[in-house]
Amino acid sequence: MPTPTIVTLLTRPGCHLCDDARDVVTAVVSETPGTLLVERSIADDPALLDRYAEEIPVVLINDRVHNIWRVDAARLRTALNEETS
Repeated sequence: MPTPTIVTLLTRPGCHLCDDARDVVTAVVSETPGTLLVERSIADDPALLDRYAEEIPVVLINDRVHNIWRVDAARLRTALNEETS
């Protein structure tokens, strides 16, 4: 059984860009077999808060930064297809 690709969405409460990113990431992950979505709030983790306080939302693919602030669905889809193929 292949290892799933993990997409992590880093957010914080009250972030409108995070809400927008969540919609895009959720849609793209749902159409990409072998991909799992994990959402984490930087408010719950001091190390993440220190590192990403000014860059939220952040999308990580297998713990590597894919992008910050705004998520482009086509770019994310391409990256996930490359990871899962």
